[in-house]
Amino acid sequence: MKRVLKRYSNRKLYDIQESRYVTLEDVAEMIRNGRDVSVVDADTGEDLTAMILTEILVEAARSRRASLPAAFLSQLIRYGDAWDEFAQKSLRASMGAVATSQREFERIFQEWATHTGLSVSDERQARKARKQKTRGRSTASRPRARR
Repeated sequence: MKRVLKRYSNRKLYDIQESRYVTLEDVAEMIRNGRDVSVVDADTGEDLTAMILTEILVEAARSRRASLPAAFLSQLIRYGDAWDEFAQKSLRASMGAVATSQREFERIFQEWATHTGLSVSDERQARKARKQKTRGRSTASRPRARR
C-alpha cells in the first residue's frame, strides 16, 4: 500500500497513516525499505512527490559526494524539456529492467532456499539488520518526529 504524506504550508510532512510528522530522512528510509510514497499538498491536493524526492537527493548530495555527474546535470539544464523527456523515458526503461531482474533474482533465490531448507524470511531479517548496521543506525533507536 502506498504511504500518503501531506505537505503543509510550513513545509512539514505529515504521515496520515501513522498520524505523525516525518522528516526527509524518514521518507528516504521508507523508500529504502521498499515503501511506495506519495506526497500531496495539504491545501491543494497537488502531487509533490517528485519535488520531495528531488529534495532528498539534494540533501544527500550536500552531505556527501553528488550521485549524478556534473556533465549530466549540465546537459539536463542546457537542453531543458527535450532532454528531460528523453532522460525520463530512459530512466523509466532502465528502472523497469532493474526491477524485472531483481524479481527474477528473488524468485530464483526463493526456489534455491526452498530446495536447501533455508528460511527466506530469516535471511531477509538478517540482511536487513546487516544493512542497518552498516548505515550506522538502527530504526529502533531513532527518535520519532514530534507532532
